[in-house]
Amino acid sequence: MRRIAMSVAASTMTLSLAGCGVLNATEDGASASPTKGDDITVGLLLPEKANTRYDKFDYPIIKRKVAELTHDKGKVEYANAEASAARQAEQLRNMIDAKADVILLDAVDAHAIAGEVQKAKDAGIPVIAYDRLAEGPIDAYVSFDNELVGEVQGRTLLEALGSTADTSDKIVMMNGSPTDPNAKQFKQGALSELNGKVTIADSYDTTDWKPENAEANMAKAIAKLGKAGIAGVYSANDGMAGGVIKALKAAGVTSLPPVTGQDADLDAVQRVVAGEQYMSVYKSYPDEAEAAAQMAVMRIQGKGIQFDALTRDRVDSPTTKDIPARLLQVSALTKDTIKDTVIADGIYSAGDICTARYKTACAAIGLK
Repeated sequence: MRRIAMSVAASTMTLSLAGCGVLNATEDGASASPTKGDDITVGLLLPEKANTRYDKFDYPIIKRKVAELTHDKGKVEYANAEASAARQAEQLRNMIDAKADVILLDAVDAHAIAGEVQKAKDAGIPVIAYDRLAEGPIDAYVSFDNELVGEVQGRTLLEALGSTADTSDKIVMMNGSPTDPNAKQFKQGALSELNGKVTIADSYDTTDWKPENAEANMAKAIAKLGKAGIAGVYSANDGMAGGVIKALKAAGVTSLPPVTGQDADLDAVQRVVAGEQYMSVYKSYPDEAEAAAQMAVMRIQGKGIQFDALTRDRVDSPTTKDIPARLLQVSALTKDTIKDTVIADGIYSAGDICTARYKTACAAIGLK
């Protein structure tokens, strides 16, 4: 079992609730809470709205899956912190006061939320960390293999630079928010591919993942290195990639260097089609959201064997060791893989991507 700071390769099994024929088993895991029926409340706390995935994919998929698993008797109470750690802490406390049965938490600030996670624990409410590993007594964690995300980004950036890439090639790194533990792992994964092969000429941690902050940082990098002195840009996600590309264009760069991203946002996929952004990392949000819903329902209903089967990985946070986890795989999205990723999974249709502005570019890669 591969182990990292929050660790390991993922199982991709689909689990039937009737698996093993023991729907109410609680042995060997998930036994701390009393068994509940279908009439349950799942609290869902998501971090921000700048990334469109949360409202567009995560919340509706989790809501639909919880309803399916509870015969339409369970409900999801949703709150979005809009990038405010203080607001999220208040939202979590409200869910504790409202006696939610289980909480799915995608933390704005993984460290700052630890006290509220402890309050939930004290109130007997399990907290499952979703997408980002929060500190405190977390019961379980579901996300993607974050170091692998960075490795895929770094490897694909090197491929874009070509076989002649060497340490004379200067790379700018636009990393994610320092309050997000995933950002550190993305960076570690990318550096494992880039170090010794190119030169990291400038590097920034981007407050709150905001595209405008990435744009401002990129303007600083261009002023420092010169618009012709940047061979490529590692951007940890698509929103920031958009800010990076704006800064390059504003500086008069007409032949854009390869820029990475993550999340397969629609506008990023369109930039990939147009040749402005080289790649994104595709993560199957339906798989992650459905796994989170299954884990939440099984955890609170005391279905320990099924819960354990979904959480075969183990991760460590700064405060808690050996957390049961489910880590999902990722893949590179480039011009060549759009059909096999976001279109094949029904995230977008060719019509969504190939609007009037992008029809010619889509036709050039056989996308229509």
